[in-house]
Amino acid sequence: MSKRVAGPEIEKLIQLLSKLPGLGPRSARRAALHLIKKRDQLLAPLAAAAADACEKVVICPVCGNADTVDPCTVCRDPRRDRHILLVVEDISDLWALERAGAANCLYHVLGGTLSPLDGIGPEDLNIRSLVDRVISGTGDSEVREVIIAVNATVEGQTTAHYIADQLAGTNVKVSRLAHGVPVGGELDYLDEGTLSAAIRSRSVF
Repeated sequence: MSKRVAGPEIEKLIQLLSKLPGLGPRSARRAALHLIKKRDQLLAPLAAAAADACEKVVICPVCGNADTVDPCTVCRDPRRDRHILLVVEDISDLWALERAGAANCLYHVLGGTLSPLDGIGPEDLNIRSLVDRVISGTGDSEVREVIIAVNATVEGQTTAHYIADQLAGTNVKVSRLAHGVPVGGELDYLDEGTLSAAIRSRSVF
């Protein structure tokens, strides 16, 4: 049985850090120790920023992005092409595409992909709201194209085909990413050039 070498506050910090993506118990301990050593420069500002984010960050009811304004900054931007909706799995994918400057349109975050084995069905994702956005859009907000930019995984492709089927009865063009996105690849890990090429080379379902 291992002995406790730090107080409960430090142990709690390590446990919470270990829940972050890419951080296991050992990495979390190293990160916690680094934060403690740099308390004034890192730990205190991080705690303040986390508290501020917890209070102010909201999920955009229109597209599903995370921001501190409602609707989000992307949805408010009048310079964007409001006739194109770019559909992504997660907020991290939206941010990756924005960092790449690959598209100047609006987004729709699904919140995941269809996965029957994990019990995730259409009702668990933001698919219904996507269809509603397409159907209800008129005038300057009329949606003319939906770009499905999901990860090139089995679940992602299943989700893409399901969305295409749901939009089959509309007059909206449905396209998907093509060249540059490897099978099994995740958007958040791709470089800006690859993402830009994928957007430009999208194909129609």
